[in-house]
Amino acid sequence: MEISARKDVPVRETWDLSLIFTEESQMWEALDALKNEVKTFVETYAGKLTTAEKIVACLDDQEKILPEISRIWQYSGLAVEADYTDNALRERDEKISDEMTRLRKEMAFVDSEILLAPTEELEAAVKLAKGCRVYLEDLIAEKAHMLLPETEKVLTALGRSFDVPYDVYNTMKLADIAFDPFTVNGKEYALGYSLFEDDYESDPDTAVRRAAFRAFSDKLKQYQNTTATAYNACVSQEKVMSELRGYKDVFDYLLFDQKVTREMYNRQIDVITERLAPHMRRYAKLLQKKLGLEKMTFADLKVPLDPAYDPRVTIEESHRYVREGLSILGEDYVEMIDRAYRERWIDFAKNIGKSTGGFCSGIFRQNSFILLNWNDRMSDVFTVAHELGHAGQSMYSDAAQSYYDCEPSMYLVEAPSTMNELLLANHLLHASDNKRFRRWVLSSMVTNTYYHNFVTHLREAWYQREVYKIIDAGGSVNADILSDLFRKNLELFWGDAVELPDGAELTWMRQPHYYMGLYPYTYSAGLTVATQAMLRIREEGAPAVADWKKFLAAGGSKAPVDMAKIAGFDISTDGPLNATVDYIGSLIDEIIKLTEEIDGITL
Repeated sequence: MEISARKDVPVRETWDLSLIFTEESQMWEALDALKNEVKTFVETYAGKLTTAEKIVACLDDQEKILPEISRIWQYSGLAVEADYTDNALRERDEKISDEMTRLRKEMAFVDSEILLAPTEELEAAVKLAKGCRVYLEDLIAEKAHMLLPETEKVLTALGRSFDVPYDVYNTMKLADIAFDPFTVNGKEYALGYSLFEDDYESDPDTAVRRAAFRAFSDKLKQYQNTTATAYNACVSQEKVMSELRGYKDVFDYLLFDQKVTREMYNRQIDVITERLAPHMRRYAKLLQKKLGLEKMTFADLKVPLDPAYDPRVTIEESHRYVREGLSILGEDYVEMIDRAYRERWIDFAKNIGKSTGGFCSGIFRQNSFILLNWNDRMSDVFTVAHELGHAGQSMYSDAAQSYYDCEPSMYLVEAPSTMNELLLANHLLHASDNKRFRRWVLSSMVTNTYYHNFVTHLREAWYQREVYKIIDAGGSVNADILSDLFRKNLELFWGDAVELPDGAELTWMRQPHYYMGLYPYTYSAGLTVATQAMLRIREEGAPAVADWKKFLAAGGSKAPVDMAKIAGFDISTDGPLNATVDYIGSLIDEIIKLTEEIDGITL
């Protein structure tokens, strides 16, 4: 399983960035035009934001500029995400990032000057505003945490330096780290980030799977101190910013923009840790018994329950599966899916230097771009459906909202994506009466959708919370501290059901989410919303689908609690979360029952 260089992968498997700019020269022309537009904007509004009319006019004109900044930045940045080994692309992206930072610095006066306006003018501006109303309300709410205009301008100018920890992490992970091959029974196997996470972690051959884990962990360990230094710099920066802006602590600082309470944040972590762990331990024991393993280790948790029943799927076939599975969302949604395949929104290719995992990046009121690493597995089909969920959110919210309100709170950002995984799974469950097929679909839901969001990212969230506690108390973290925390984290969740080999504690090195604030816990929050909405759709049909599409179209125009009410339930209580954990438990119950019927294996 050798990985190709970017230049050697089939073009049909790559995304088409010419949908943004036909050629690079157009990007530079757009940048020149943008600079002139910003210059005019500054001349028109700097020092003049004293009336409601002027404030609203300024924000309306700024809304015309911000999407263009994003579009140019994405054209450059997405190219790098597909190949971090291409130094020419990285150099171009650095240049673009510097240019964008300068433009944002020139526009940094806007928020500060608006908040210096008389209170009566701010109140009048909110009444006068349309597309920027929520933005204004949020800005006023943030007033107590704003610094002097010149200070804000300096912080904006330093924006690129705040990204350095994440840049260091990605460069180490995707450009510098070189994995050595490993050997099992005389056969040599190539190794890389994508190969390990997408292939070897789920390899049915226990010797290969565990040897890959050992080799992968040994190589990670060589980079643990650099990675820990980058992460410590990131969280230390966040602590400093929380103090500068006068927040009680770093948690309040990071949760402010999400518009959720500390109670909602802690509940997500604590309830899942306590109530889901027993269910997942039962599943781990079933997996051990079904596979005939003498012991269940951390390296075995991603292996399929029925390795011989793991359908291989082509990219072309994935289109049909996703199209049929999500057709319940309507003709406009299906047309978006068709366009994504037809117009090459999706980068399926597997190449050296490409980002791991998957993501979706939308161009405002245009199309989205999706990155993943295709491995011919049904799990990849779920990834495509997941990322198309973000694209679908953009399609509806971009059409219904202003640029300011098109993106939902981070708390809900993973709801549309995980909903698509559930809809696809439910479609597959009705596609056959075969018990083995049904078990495969159910176990895919548990080991992919729910494991990924309720276990992997939830354990990240628990660990992240402990790190911020240390930072909030004035401490710092290093590789030893981080590894000790993550081992304790895994022990707490898995108990004696899973053995933790050396290297399991290094899982903290594998995810980029720690550099994105309090993001990891929101995966389970989004999936909680998606699960309850999916169950409603299953019971009620069209009315629930209509409410879900209203939820998608609302974007970020409302706070998460009010958004969830559009979809039909109340997330200010623990009811939806507990109901979701119970639902996961029911899936595992059915898997155990089917395994007894199919294989005669009982726990």
